[in-house]
Amino acid sequence: MTSFAHCITHWQRHFGRHDLPWQGCRDPYPVWLSEIMLQQTQVTTVSGYFPRFMAHFPDVRALAAAPLDAVFSLWAGLGYYARARNLHACAVKVVAAHGGKFPETAAALAELPGIGRSTAAAIAAFAYSERAAILDGNVKRVLCRCFAIEGVPVGTVEKELWALASSLLPASVDMSVYTQGLMDLGATLCIARKPRCPECPLATSCLAWQQGRVQDLPTPKIKTRKPQRRSEFLLITDGKNILLQRRPPTGIWGGLLTPPEGLERLLDFGLSARNLQTLPPRTHVFTHFRLEIHPYLCRVEQMLLFVSEPGLECLTLEDALQAGVPAPVSRLLREVMALTSDKRDI
Repeated sequence: MTSFAHCITHWQRHFGRHDLPWQGCRDPYPVWLSEIMLQQTQVTTVSGYFPRFMAHFPDVRALAAAPLDAVFSLWAGLGYYARARNLHACAVKVVAAHGGKFPETAAALAELPGIGRSTAAAIAAFAYSERAAILDGNVKRVLCRCFAIEGVPVGTVEKELWALASSLLPASVDMSVYTQGLMDLGATLCIARKPRCPECPLATSCLAWQQGRVQDLPTPKIKTRKPQRRSEFLLITDGKNILLQRRPPTGIWGGLLTPPEGLERLLDFGLSARNLQTLPPRTHVFTHFRLEIHPYLCRVEQMLLFVSEPGLECLTLEDALQAGVPAPVSRLLREVMALTSDKRDI
């Protein structure tokens, strides 16, 4: 176990990542922010969002005081928008219940919105050097391969991995270096496809490498075909403004702005199919299903006639792009701007 920890930390110091925007800081706020952003999102993507977010919300009090829509606006494109809602809720709770200071233990951090066991341990290790085990997807892969753990890493197998991760915690090694090393190893060498095993510091002790089973572990989940859903988006515009609707706070794209949905809404707005221009359909893939989007452009003369219904908002196309809208809606708005540019320039 000591050898495992020393291999990880030695490798991280010499070959790990050291230039990420959130590294080199013990302040729990940027540590927490980066860990939430990195959940199910690539480092390269987060590296672009993190500095902008910090520039707008430099501390937890600034984030807690901001309207949720401002958070959504900066989060747009990162996906998994429940993280943005929980991020804001967590900031509010840290300010209200903890005086603006993050708790200093993994157990207490895990009580905050949006912070699970592994994320809490990572924050505690990086900010407070707590000896706490992490177990994100990358670390599961490293442990399953190194120790030849059979079975899909959920349920009982996940409990086994948590026990193993805890037993491997070093007693005399810098926890921030060890934790970062585990993350880096899983993200750069022990990757799902085409792992770079000859470069791995654990190669000589990795059971999967010795047994020629690297591609078999972790045991993959049985893949099922994602169900497909369909939605019609009504892009009602006068060439300068666009009609959007605030979604319910929970569920898909919860709290974000999207176009009104469903051709049956035409009657609500006093419109008919004759007003519509069909745009090319496109598919957006979620974790559990595929959404087939059918957009329809509807040009009108007076936008104010359509904003009487609660939840509807009329924004300029430029403001809509800066608001909290999902990535596929942002792309649609740019198409609308291009299609209506002649009228807007008059």
